[in-house]
Amino acid sequence: MHIEIDNKSGFCFGVQRAINKVEELIQEGEQVHCLGDIVHNHEEVMRLSQLGMHTIQTNDLAHTSRQTVLVRSHGEPPSTFEKLKTNQNKTIDATCPVVSKLQNRIKKSYGQSSQKNGQLVIYGKKEHPEVIGLNGQTGNQAIVVTNSNDLEEIDFTRPIEIYSQTTMPLDGFEAITKQIKEQATNEVIVHDTICRQVAGRVPHLKIFVKKFDVVLFVSGKKSSNGKSLFEVCRKSNPNTYFISSPNEVNAKWIENADKIGICGATSTPQWLMEKVKEHIENNEHK
Repeated sequence: MHIEIDNKSGFCFGVQRAINKVEELIQEGEQVHCLGDIVHNHEEVMRLSQLGMHTIQTNDLAHTSRQTVLVRSHGEPPSTFEKLKTNQNKTIDATCPVVSKLQNRIKKSYGQSSQKNGQLVIYGKKEHPEVIGLNGQTGNQAIVVTNSNDLEEIDFTRPIEIYSQTTMPLDGFEAITKQIKEQATNEVIVHDTICRQVAGRVPHLKIFVKKFDVVLFVSGKKSSNGKSLFEVCRKSNPNTYFISSPNEVNAKWIENADKIGICGATSTPQWLMEKVKEHIENNEHK
């Protein structure tokens, strides 16, 4: 049996940077409170929790004071930073540099767009933490669209400026901007702000999964990126299975497989994919 882990799967730069920061702070003796799950992967959150990281939620900020609070790679709206400062917390901003740059662009664009009676549109998922942070730059005045059903919120007679959540699918962004342009009777400015480190995994995975009899896609169940990349893999190789931990591997999936591929999302730690490989190898001879 040949088992291969995809060498391009695993944490993207922004997530790895935030995790490195947590580990560094813990090593220095800091008690770190991460605002929200540092990554949408339960196994990795548990690993860091065992090292000493605490996860808190936005609702906890009212009674969180004089603590070390880490803002994860997804970013946060300005109101969050104000609350942290008011309560004299030490804020560690681990917002991904790509997201941070996008936040600044949206803030600037919103100001300019408002002056000409324009609308700022964000292609993304309304409840996604990155989108909450991006919309916060506009005072929550941007129109967030996820699919064509949301387009009714747009006034097509007014100027429109479009941005995207960095982790959304490129084909979805192209489809939604095409629909907006077709319906618009005024100026439409499109900014493709999808992270290529994330988008670039799609063509790579399509090729990778075709080499194997069975593919195990490792991801947290809450990972938006994981869900979309899993679908990409499954369409290219129907024998692709979604798992979140090694003990979810079903022996029947792999009993007749000679070649097994293991891959994952941008929120999947390398060590977890290695654990899946070890699990299969240890059970192969039983």
